[in-house]
Amino acid sequence: MELLKQRIAKEGIVLNNAVLKVDSFLNHQLDPQLMMQIGEEFAGRFKNEGITKVVTIESSGIAVALTTALFLKVPVVFARKKKSILMTDDVFHTQVFSYTKKESNDITISKKFLGSKEKILIVDDFLASGEAALGMAALVREAGSQVAGIGIVIEKSFQQGRQRLLDAGYRVESLVRIESFVNNQVVFL
Repeated sequence: MELLKQRIAKEGIVLNNAVLKVDSFLNHQLDPQLMMQIGEEFAGRFKNEGITKVVTIESSGIAVALTTALFLKVPVVFARKKKSILMTDDVFHTQVFSYTKKESNDITISKKFLGSKEKILIVDDFLASGEAALGMAALVREAGSQVAGIGIVIEKSFQQGRQRLLDAGYRVESLVRIESFVNNQVVFL
């Protein structure tokens, strides 16, 4: 997605040739027009898959999931990183490790919102190690539903996440793929 590449090149900040900071339009402040274009792009790529819900993890994936779901005309479900006192014990849960935050999170989805025999599109902001996407896929499978695909806004192709998802049999669609960081600059694939 050319517009997204341009925004990353202009506003993205590479830290220590390891982490890409895109908080001016995706992770802290949101650009609503860009989010709508991202959602439309994902919806177009997965329009023939019979998607019944879009699933993501709070919080950075929610805007992308929402705009994608708007175009697909389906609900959004987001996995919580912290279990609310309002959630009953009737939940699906697993643990995922965050590459960026260097911590593990128990992610939880209420069984009320993730039924069996659904076709789920998983979306997330970044793909690095694949832990988040694999964790969400585990919840979907535990519910008895199918992962119809995984949509990623920004993929760090130099890490093993994409290959792990492909090896697990999932279709992966990334809007931007990064080959490497060189001298704190982004090199696109």
